[in-house]
Amino acid sequence: MPAALRGDVDRSHSNAQTAQHALSQFLASVELKAFRIAQTALRHEEDALDAVQDAMLQLARAYADRPAAEWKPLFYRILENRIRDVQRRRSVRNRVMSWLPFHSDAEDADDPLATVQSPELPVPQRIELDETMVALQNALKALPHRQQQVFLLRALEGMDVAQTARAMGCSQGSVKTHYFRALRALRAQLGDLT
Repeated sequence: MPAALRGDVDRSHSNAQTAQHALSQFLASVELKAFRIAQTALRHEEDALDAVQDAMLQLARAYADRPAAEWKPLFYRILENRIRDVQRRRSVRNRVMSWLPFHSDAEDADDPLATVQSPELPVPQRIELDETMVALQNALKALPHRQQQVFLLRALEGMDVAQTARAMGCSQGSVKTHYFRALRALRAQLGDLT
């Protein structure tokens, strides 16, 4: 192999490794926030983990070659679609399951871990923080889905209006409206905690 061609191959391999490393860093930076968004929307930890993992895989498979500046809105758009897919599957499953007779699982009753209580932390600040977080999560769950998503993307993820609009597939004006309404509702519910 000629030296010039070998140099091109080495540079190409190095660029691919750099891009892969940048994508890995991006995914690591959004992982926890994306999980919180999915968990808030789906209210189920395993479903949230699956949705985030699916969104990450889809971004890596289909959009890794896009510029890094486009990854954030693309990722959150994919995540939003995964969340909707899970919600639709649940809806169909619940309609089907509602026609079946109820049965209890004897296996769950014999689970010794189900009876173990988590240790209480006596630190007053930790308890206050936990109560505040529970109140915030409950207030977020009470918001309409679009307001919830806009609030989480803007406040938790720190995305600007344009990025949030691209991620959610709506106009910037719609993002501003949903965000304003979410803030107003959260302030009304959490006013005494802030």
